Formats: sequence, C-alpha cells, structure tokens
Amino acid sequence: MSGTAERLMDLAEAHIRDRGYGGFSFRDLAAEVGIKSASVHHHFPTKAKMAAAVANRYAKRFLAVVEAKPGESPEDAISTYRAAVRMTIERDGRMCLCGILGAEAGALAPEVTSEVQSFFRRCIEDLARRVGGPDATAQAHHIIATLEGAMILARAYGDIGAFDQATSALISSATKQTS
Repeated sequence: MSGTAERLMDLAEAHIRDRGYGGFSFRDLAAEVGIKSASVHHHFPTKAKMAAAVANRYAKRFLAVVEAKPGESPEDAISTYRAAVRMTIERDGRMCLCGILGAEAGALAPEVTSEVQSFFRRCIEDLARRVGGPDATAQAHHIIATLEGAMILARAYGDIGAFDQATSALISSATKQTS
C-alpha cells in the first residue's frame, strides 16, 4: 500500500474513532493530505471500502498487541486486554474503532459491518480460549462488553478513572469463575 493510502487510512481512523463513520468525508481527507478528492477514490473506490480496510488494519494491530504470552494465566490474558483497551482511550481520548463502528452497525455497509463483527468474534474467541473453563465464551463476551462500555464512560466523563472503576472487578471476577 502506498504512503498516501496509509496516510488516508490514518486520518480516516482518527476521524472515525473521534466522531464515528459519519465523521469524515473523502473531501476532508483529501484536504488534510493535500490531494484532490478524486485521488482518494483512486486508493479507495468507496467510503465503505476505506472504512472496512481501516477496521481490518485496526483489528490486526490490536490483536498483535494482545497476543498470548507463553505461560500466561487467565488473569494475565484479561489484564492484557484491559491494558490494551485502556491505552487506546488514554493515548488520545478516542474510542476503539470497532466499538464506535459497532454502535453504528445498523447503518453501515455490509463490508464494514463484516470487519467489525470479525474483530469482536476474534477477540471473544481468543479470550475464551485463554480464559478457559465451562463459561469461557460468556465470560469473554462480558469482558469485551465491559471494556467497550468502560471506554464510553471514560470518554463521557473525560476521565480515565471511570474506565478504571468500571473494569476493576474483571480480574477478581475471572479468578472466581475459574476456581
């Protein structure tokens, strides 16, 4: 992928994470990069194709950050996810890209929705495998929902402490369920 395409994706990601799918246009991106709007279409024929590519790239980066470590415990896996999501909002005050797109899924093109579903499915499958136990899938759903909801609270309050409070019981909850 060209440097221009990567820059366009970076800008689209920032706009989506800040304002949602409707928070950017090709015209906006072109102006920020210093190219013509038609040039954006050269790299990404449609806004939906761009958003799907951005979501796919985001998922790959996120899953690389939370990758399992040898010998980790279920608590370590949860802590890894918690730290990665916390870093997402703490770094720039923006939401998880797939979380914000997930909230808009009913109004998105199928290719975008598919990438968002894939992100959450992969996270839940990964966490369930790493947490283990009879209710691993339900617990993974709970963890991801708690992390995404905690981001919303932190953003609404403008305070990372809201994230910390909302997610503080995740580890103790995991310990009780795997015992």
